[in-house]
Amino acid sequence: MNQIYDMIIIGSGPAGLAAAVYGQRAKLDLIVIEKQMISGGQIINTTEVDNYPGLPGIGGFELGQKFREHAEKLGAPFVTDEVSEVRINEDGTKTVVGSKESYTAKTLVIASGAEHSQLGVPGEKELTGSGVSYCAICDGNFYRNKVTAVVGGGDVALDNALYLARLCQKVYLIHRRDSFRGAKILEDKVREMENVELVLDSTVEEIRGEGQLKSILVKNKKSGAETELAIDGLFVSVGIVPESKNFPFLATDERGYVLADETCETNVPGVYAAGDVRKKQLRQVITAVADGANAVESAVRYLTKQ
Repeated sequence: MNQIYDMIIIGSGPAGLAAAVYGQRAKLDLIVIEKQMISGGQIINTTEVDNYPGLPGIGGFELGQKFREHAEKLGAPFVTDEVSEVRINEDGTKTVVGSKESYTAKTLVIASGAEHSQLGVPGEKELTGSGVSYCAICDGNFYRNKVTAVVGGGDVALDNALYLARLCQKVYLIHRRDSFRGAKILEDKVREMENVELVLDSTVEEIRGEGQLKSILVKNKKSGAETELAIDGLFVSVGIVPESKNFPFLATDERGYVLADETCETNVPGVYAAGDVRKKQLRQVITAVADGANAVESAVRYLTKQ
């Protein structure tokens, strides 16, 4: 008979690693399943994390490793495997099917995170973390009094443009249509900002720089004209996709975010959603870590009742 763990944690970003730390402290028999060879989630692509209390300016990769080292020091076991399916068994246990083997537990913490939608243009992958960012709140302060650009037309893009306009010398807001899909009140505020220049009906064709972002090539869809804009930072705000496709039994919103409150409890007893995969107001390292702790607390209560 296969071993039945107290808990399986899927994902080892900040939420999953915090869950591992709290789970070990609660003396749970657990494992952490991570598809990548390196833990840390999205933060490992961030050059500096300047808003995690007590560790200003720490590198994203370094912070991710510190989280992992903490969990390992407490004895948390890690398995490198890619999850393809999760089954809820008749007895209430949960079976996680990986590419290598299957794992069964009484509780499950889903900390699979989310991925930022990318532009898919030349230079984006190479310069991510070196001028190309997907989070203005995370990285905007590094571009104080500099020139930046935001790509997108929804609420997040408009919010990011407003946020950066308070910090930067100039902000280009680039959108592929001639009208925004975000809230009208946000659009009005953006249009009122003197240092925000709208670049509409346009797309980013290429991101340029050797080791560091220097400029972007922008093409007007109507005229076909191409313009090179010299910028220091580019913030891609064209959407984010939660990694929830392997959990069809969970209730989600229209965008795929798992519905769970601050307890991280989902619609399935014994299953918890933590971090960026959960519907929430703010997706930051600090809120992901808090989710990991809350998910374990909820799981311990569930196990105690069982």
